[in-house]
Amino acid sequence: MRTAASGMLAQQMQVDSLANNIANSNTAGFKRDHVAFKSLLYRTYRDPGALTGQNYATPTGLQIGSGVEIGSSIKQHQQGDMDPTGNELDMAINGPGFFQVSLGNGEFRYTRDGSFRRDATGSIVTVDGFYLEPRVQIPEGVTGLTIGADGTVSGITPGGDAARFDEILLYVVPNPAGMKASGANFFQTTASSGQAVQRTAGADGAGFIRQGALERSNVLVVEELIELIQAQRNYEVNSRTIKVGDEMLQQVSQLIN
Repeated sequence: MRTAASGMLAQQMQVDSLANNIANSNTAGFKRDHVAFKSLLYRTYRDPGALTGQNYATPTGLQIGSGVEIGSSIKQHQQGDMDPTGNELDMAINGPGFFQVSLGNGEFRYTRDGSFRRDATGSIVTVDGFYLEPRVQIPEGVTGLTIGADGTVSGITPGGDAARFDEILLYVVPNPAGMKASGANFFQTTASSGQAVQRTAGADGAGFIRQGALERSNVLVVEELIELIQAQRNYEVNSRTIKVGDEMLQQVSQLIN
C-alpha cells in the first residue's frame, strides 16, 4: 500500500509539472519542464548469484521494490517558434544565447523573453523596468530604430543622419539545463550550469537576434495533454492497488476473527 502511495505522490507531482507547462504555453521564451522518475530502495530477499547448493547458484535472485519518487525536473531548452509582433524593441534569439538583465542589486539574471521597452532615459529595459546589460541607451528623437542580427542598434537621428548607437550582446551558458528558474521568465546560473560567457550575436555560437519578434514557448499542448492523461491513468491504477491491498487485509482480518 505504501509502494502504491509513493506512485500516487509521484504522479501528483507529474501533474503539477504538466499543469505549469500548459499554463505557460503562451509565455514568451518559456522552456518546458520534464519530470524524471527514479525507483526507491529494493528489499533483497535473495541476492543474484546466491548459492543454492554445492556448485549451484540462483540466476536472478529475489528483490522487491518499495516504490518511486521524482528524481529531478529538467528544463528543456529547445528552440521555440518565432512570433512576429512588429514592435521595434521586441527581440527573439535564434540560437542558444540569453539576454542578460540586471536586477539593480549587483545580481544578474538571464532570459529568452525579448519583450523590451525604452524608459524615460532611453535605456532598454524589461517590462518590469530591469536594465538590459550591458546597458543600451537610445538617444531621444531617434526614428527608424533597427536592431541587426548581430545586435547592432542603429537609427535615424533628429538631424536625418543614419547612425549606429550601441550593440546588444548575448550570453552563452555551458549547461543550460543546470540553470535555476527564478520566475518572471528569468534564469540564474549555478555551479551545475557554469558561468555565462559574453558573446557577440551571430558569432561564437550565440545565435542571431531577430527584431520585431518574440520566441514562443516550446510547450506542445497536445503532447502535454497526452502525458496528462497517462499520469491520470497511472494515478488511478496506483489508487486501485491501494484498494485491493485494503480488501486483502480486510479478508485476513475476517479470517482471524
